[in-house]
Amino acid sequence: MSIAIRADLDLAHTGEPLANRDEHHDTSDNTLLGFWLYLMTDCILFASVFATYAVLYMNTDGGVSGKDIFELNFVLIETAALLVSSITFGFALICAKHQKRAATLIWLLITFALGCAFIGMEIYEFHHLIEQGNGPQRSAFLSSFFALVGMHGLHVTAGLIWMAIMMLEVVKTGLNKRSITRLSCLSLFWHFLDIVWICVFTVVYLLGAM
Repeated sequence: MSIAIRADLDLAHTGEPLANRDEHHDTSDNTLLGFWLYLMTDCILFASVFATYAVLYMNTDGGVSGKDIFELNFVLIETAALLVSSITFGFALICAKHQKRAATLIWLLITFALGCAFIGMEIYEFHHLIEQGNGPQRSAFLSSFFALVGMHGLHVTAGLIWMAIMMLEVVKTGLNKRSITRLSCLSLFWHFLDIVWICVFTVVYLLGAM
């Protein structure tokens, strides 16, 4: 009897039965848990490529090494763009949870622009190296470098495509439960890429330039 009364009161106040809201809540939790599991597999993937780079970075085959090709000032700007984008995405998620659609879209657009700047600088770096004859086929060091940094760049590109789709979804359907859950997953992905890039910057660029 008390359960029925509680369900009726809940329906009167929210317009949705308690069971349905619990189902939505559980679905959201399961989605986030599943995405965490995906990130763990991505950690293993990146760890494998980091290990490959650690084994091969000394194998230059008489060619250039990291200290010959890395421009730390350039990479610092690239790194700053990605780290700031992580902050702006956090603002976007906060606005989304407070149902501020316009502010959410603005912060997402800023994040998207910073991510595009990062990818643009990475493409420029790769193009510059290849033009100088330092492509991935030149040595084992360069092969592992292009593989590691390029794989991270592909992940960032995937995140940008996902972000563009989310902006379109927010414009079309607003900030409902599903879109906020998807933005939360994208936030986890984007912050994860920031952490990976900090490792890349430290292990590849800083140590390589010494």
